[in-house]
Amino acid sequence: MPIRVLLVEDSQIALVILKSILNSSPDIEVVGEAYTGIEALSLIPQVEPDVICTDLHMPKMNGLTFTSEVMARYPRPILVISVSVQKEDTDYVFQLLNAGAVDVFPKPVAGLTKENELLKQQLINKIKILSGVKVLTKRPRSEISSKSQETRKLSVFTTQFDYKPKIVVIGASTGGPQALHEVFTQLPQNFPVPIICVQHIYAGFLRGLINWLANNCRLSIQIAQVGDLPKPGKIYFAPEQQHLELDTQGKFVYSDAPPVMGHRPSVTVTFKSVARFYGKATVGVLLTGMGSDGAEGMHDIASVGGLTITQDEATCVVFGMPREAISLGSVKQVLPIGAIAPMLLTLFEKQKRT
Repeated sequence: MPIRVLLVEDSQIALVILKSILNSSPDIEVVGEAYTGIEALSLIPQVEPDVICTDLHMPKMNGLTFTSEVMARYPRPILVISVSVQKEDTDYVFQLLNAGAVDVFPKPVAGLTKENELLKQQLINKIKILSGVKVLTKRPRSEISSKSQETRKLSVFTTQFDYKPKIVVIGASTGGPQALHEVFTQLPQNFPVPIICVQHIYAGFLRGLINWLANNCRLSIQIAQVGDLPKPGKIYFAPEQQHLELDTQGKFVYSDAPPVMGHRPSVTVTFKSVARFYGKATVGVLLTGMGSDGAEGMHDIASVGGLTITQDEATCVVFGMPREAISLGSVKQVLPIGAIAPMLLTLFEKQKRT
């Protein structure tokens, strides 16, 4: 059975392009088209889509309200399709992700350029991935173990190992913005070590992600700059379309080396570089995402004696990256997303007492 897709888009040109792309795949069928969120809501019970693609700005009901209504009434995987270059839209995109949308994709344009052909295949692949997503709504905190229970469990764990971390490195892909938000909003302004983060995201969306996270977090968040030393209490993101590494002095450097497993920046490239410099003082955290990027990097961190943590399957949008790391035997802790920040805080509390 083909994957059933509902397109919600008020631009006739964009609708024609999207429909043409998706119908070019024998595995996908566009079963409905709507120009407004209100029209789309009435169509959902009729056409029973597996995936919904929605624009941001539509008459009568905007993308944020539409996403919230869908998740409350007819939960489905939602892909936000946005013109990423419009600065006023980038922050808004992540509000939709926070409301329950799963991922974001740049809006294709007309023409047969090489870049558009690549986007065409990426969109088809994205729809196939999202059609298998089962975790559709944000979990209330009541569904995750209470913080006191988490902390008690984590205290037991940290008494068994002697970690003295100097840096935390995090990798994420599909579902990552929501997962990073969950982790970062729990961390205090005086978090004692730097955090380096690699998030797979389409070009043009990184600045919006950083702005959205910065508006909700107490820590300073920025794109890592060449030549800078990572500082405690700051979160550094890898730049778009370049690998992020550390040189022999521990300073940031960029690399134009080929993509690793289709990704540049690559989680594994950054993890390996951090493990080389910081050794057993490294904490590696691998969050939700498709594919296997980061698994080999986690293996390197574990090999030098660092602490490795993955998000568990129940709270991942896509369990691919964590699963691959676990299969390599590289993971010391598998935790629900709500328990990762308490784990880090408990770890550093123990360090202060020793």
